Amino acid sequence: MYGEKHRALQDEFETRKLADRMEEIIIQQEIGDEEKAFIESRPMFFLSTVDQNGQPTVSYKGGAPGFVRVVDKTTLAFPSYDGNGMFYSMGNIQQTAKVGLLFLDFETPHRIRFHGEASVSKDDPLMADFNEAEMIVRVKLSKMWVNCPRYIHKYELKELSHYVPGQKEKTPLAGWKRIDLMQDVLPPKDKGRPEKEGGVITMEEWVDNVHKGKG
Repeated sequence: MYGEKHRALQDEFETRKLADRMEEIIIQQEIGDEEKAFIESRPMFFLSTVDQNGQPTVSYKGGAPGFVRVVDKTTLAFPSYDGNGMFYSMGNIQQTAKVGLLFLDFETPHRIRFHGEASVSKDDPLMADFNEAEMIVRVKLSKMWVNCPRYIHKYELKELSHYVPGQKEKTPLAGWKRIDLMQDVLPPKDKGRPEKEGGVITMEEWVDNVHKGKG
């Protein structure tokens, strides 16, 4: 698990034995029942991916509880919903496959770190289980571990985002898709929707909405 630089820091701070003991007792190669229940209960997680230049990035992924599914003891899956059209995380997965996922509970502080290799498919059988999914991501576990809850601040979930599929009869159009500068580049599925769902707005109006939490 540790490379040369990890070992150098462990030796500098005299934690090599501690690091070895931590690796012995917390690293898992399978998803247990408790971890399965925790992961599947989460309405969000953070996803790290790596691009073609080796540059890592991290993104927030949100959905209704259960949108991350443990398929078996070494595999989990989640849907890729409509985004900003960049497909940055999905493209990174197809490019390099290496991913890290961080699952957090802010109400009863707890977290799980999950590392693995991911794949993306538009033909995955789970597509039928997730309304409005564009693709399904499957992640094969390489290692995971439970982190202590120290430093996790306590927050309470007030409500799910109304943009999460299934919350309303029709999922609202993303606010930024109403910006006038975006109208000529919207994908076919969104053409004409801004006029029907609040009207076209300026960039300044959208920024003002973002500052109010209405992005």
